[in-house]
Amino acid sequence: MAPSGKHNNIKEAKMLSYETMKKVLFKLEPETAHNFVGGILKYAQYTPLLLYPFIKKNFIANKMLTQEIFGVTFYNPVGLAAGFDKDGDLIKSMLALGFGYTEVGTVAPKPQNGNEKPRLFRLVEEKSLQNAMGFNNRGSYYLQQNMKKRYPFVIPIGINLGKNKATPEIEALSDYEKLFQTFKDLGDYLVVNISSPNTPRLRDLQNEEFIKALFAKAKEITSKPVLLKIAPDMQIQDAIDLCKVAVDAKADGIIATNTTIDYSLSKEARKRGGISGALLKQKSYEMLCAIAKELSGKTVLISAGGIDSGEEAYKRIKAGANLVQVYSALVYEGPLLVRKINERLIELLKEDGYTHISQAIGADLKEQ
Repeated sequence: MAPSGKHNNIKEAKMLSYETMKKVLFKLEPETAHNFVGGILKYAQYTPLLLYPFIKKNFIANKMLTQEIFGVTFYNPVGLAAGFDKDGDLIKSMLALGFGYTEVGTVAPKPQNGNEKPRLFRLVEEKSLQNAMGFNNRGSYYLQQNMKKRYPFVIPIGINLGKNKATPEIEALSDYEKLFQTFKDLGDYLVVNISSPNTPRLRDLQNEEFIKALFAKAKEITSKPVLLKIAPDMQIQDAIDLCKVAVDAKADGIIATNTTIDYSLSKEARKRGGISGALLKQKSYEMLCAIAKELSGKTVLISAGGIDSGEEAYKRIKAGANLVQVYSALVYEGPLLVRKINERLIELLKEDGYTHISQAIGADLKEQ
């Protein structure tokens, strides 16, 4: 006797579950798996019959979660962090994963191959990643052409900017100036990345003098919102002071945080590259809390690092984040993650008696 249709559906769902897929992907080298998934997402953009059912299922546009920020609509607060879609090849597919916005890059003025392989590692037991990619990207011209095809898009697009590895520190401002010029009319916001641990001496640019010069130059060139992304490894007070300098210099927001080089977090950690995922969760949260105490309500705050559930996203929002970003958790939790986060956010807002996400932003600060 043939199995019932219901049993067939259950069996099929089990076969196609992400846990099943993950077992296969995790047998591949991490960067190979990353490129494989990226290839699928890139192909899906040209296959509406494949893409649209996932958009309908995963993309949540609920009035409780919708915000107007930077003059554009964010239908939900969960975005893709920079580093996954370096060259803007996957923008359309981000809708299918449910993201309310996406951030492409990091892009440098000239194409570069990045660091030697292997340069991406899984810390499986700790649901974390360690990457020493080194801003591998096809350069600003390639991304510019992709953005011209995609922008404006149904969800906001941020562009994460970084200097080339070969550019001396003393000439770093010139690289960022070129990028401001290239993308001055593209994207919904720009992000200055001087906090990656994978470009030598890049984090040395996290100083008051450079920040002032950087944002002065940005405001000369573009009217787009420009944000600063900071590292989680600074002393808390130094980070607060630097963010205040940036906001005084007309930065439009802060992204906290990039990856960490605190290798004491894992016995399995290599001595190069940055750690992201669950191991970064506490450091990123503590940095957000400290910055939010000073700047919540004065600028846009985006929290990134270790966000893997609706509960964690809500925790960041109540700590002062206007938006959140995920990346590493996708590797461990799969393509339904963003939908699950947004669905849980709606439940948590209702449980606390809120009718809109804006009421929850910084709620913990108001109780202190």
